Amino acid sequence: MVGGLGNVGKVPELRNRIFFTLMMLAVYRLGVFVPTPGIDASKIAERFNDAAGALFGMINLFSGGALENFSIFTLGIMPYISMSIIVQFLTPVIPSLEALKKEGAAGQKVLTRYIRQGTMVLALIQSFMIAKGLQSGSGFLYNGVGGISFYVTTMLTLTAGTAFIMWLGEQITERGIGNGMSIIIFAGIVARMPKAFFELFSLASTAGSDVTWLVVLFLLIFSVITIAAIVYVERCQRRIPLQYPRSERMMAKELGPTSYLPFKLNAAGVIPPIFASAFMVLPATIGALFLGSDNETIQTIMSQIVPGTIGYTIVYVLLIFIFAYYYVSVITNPKEIADNLKKNGAFIPSIRPGAQTADYLYGILNRLTFWGAIYISLVCIVPDFVYRELNVHSMTYVFGGTAVLIAVGVTLDTASQIQSILTARHYEAFMSKSASGKTFAGPFRGTKTRILKR
Repeated sequence: MVGGLGNVGKVPELRNRIFFTLMMLAVYRLGVFVPTPGIDASKIAERFNDAAGALFGMINLFSGGALENFSIFTLGIMPYISMSIIVQFLTPVIPSLEALKKEGAAGQKVLTRYIRQGTMVLALIQSFMIAKGLQSGSGFLYNGVGGISFYVTTMLTLTAGTAFIMWLGEQITERGIGNGMSIIIFAGIVARMPKAFFELFSLASTAGSDVTWLVVLFLLIFSVITIAAIVYVERCQRRIPLQYPRSERMMAKELGPTSYLPFKLNAAGVIPPIFASAFMVLPATIGALFLGSDNETIQTIMSQIVPGTIGYTIVYVLLIFIFAYYYVSVITNPKEIADNLKKNGAFIPSIRPGAQTADYLYGILNRLTFWGAIYISLVCIVPDFVYRELNVHSMTYVFGGTAVLIAVGVTLDTASQIQSILTARHYEAFMSKSASGKTFAGPFRGTKTRILKR
């Protein structure tokens, strides 16, 4: 893959896509520092140092620091993620949504429109709650700011920011490279990594600090090992051998190696931790900001759900398992795969085609999803535990398991997409040369095939 990626600059279309993606990300990062009118961002930043800071940390990470700066992108992409969760869970329940899903690309466009509309409604609700919490708080607003005009301004500003981010993500998906929404989250994580390193080195340089240079070296080695483990597991596959009728097997033996049906160990990718984080952090963050930190009841609830507590860990792992199984069931249909294999005359050795093949694939997929969910849970929990035990809070979110898993997963998916485009490009070039009348080796030894122009 690395050798193939070196040819990126030789393909104009791919080069333009990458340049367009970088330009859109630059626009996004610029908007992170545009403040929301009437709000004292310095007072908001102070809340990250109190007991609620842990709740703000993850959503601030997904927004690329926009929440800490309280910019126009404060809500970030979280309303879109939340609405996507709602629509995916409602699709099997509501017959009309299920019918749209079965219509293919046309139905998916309608579902996407529903998600957009729902995102706007959810953003308006969340921005209203935030505006109310800011106005009821002390010192969050500048003197003379408040009233109905502040509500309207804040709601329109934050909702417009979410709509613009959603538009950026769709443009990246359509005209850029990779999945736009995932790329935006990836950009927010990567943009905060230099600051985390600076804070880590500053702690190590401070006299009397618990963080020594030996601890820094251990953390760097631990981070490299974590990334290497993620890359290794993300590439793991369960390859199921396929066989064809005798005549087709003889042809396949001459054409190349045996065919396989690949199933990834982590088929759900980065979706489970993203959805689980959105589900865990968003309500708690809004509640903490809306009701204030002086409420004893809210303080008690917050103390049980902040990252690092046993209650948070148990619920978080449970959500990862739920979203992993659900998302895999959405993107993979063993019955449909079994039917396609039967139509093409392919079968799994010692497994009867049809229903028995579907049951066999269901069993394999369930076992892979179980181990994949365990892998995701360990990656999301163990690094966070290590950083908290070593009292390195600057590394907890940026280099925590969830952030690293998302960053590495998005990088691998984007690299695979680039590689696919390069492969398709080379194949097109090969076909164009073949069509010019050149002779090339045929599928059987000792034979040659000649393609003539019409």
